[in-house]
Amino acid sequence: MALLRIRITGEDDAVRGVMNLLQSLDGIEHVEEVDDLMPHLDDDDSSSAGLSDTSGPNTHEIEIDAPNPSTARKVREAVEALAFDLDAMVEFEEDEG
Repeated sequence: MALLRIRITGEDDAVRGVMNLLQSLDGIEHVEEVDDLMPHLDDDDSSSAGLSDTSGPNTHEIEIDAPNPSTARKVREAVEALAFDLDAMVEFEEDEG
């Protein structure tokens, strides 16, 4: 089984769309959004706090268990196409299990 990790940078609607797509794909049994474990280094009292260029789309991490490499490839292709349509950016990391 392959464990795919997807990092999505975009609006919440785009992330919901990708999650819905993943849950609808045949052969995918486990889809989970995991918390961001990295601390955000923005100080509330920083001189740049609240500036428009420091706020932007959110980053979300999703884990998917794919039963085989073929299904993992289909997941990647489907997510890349949808992310393009939703104006979101995706990054993939894959662990063979």
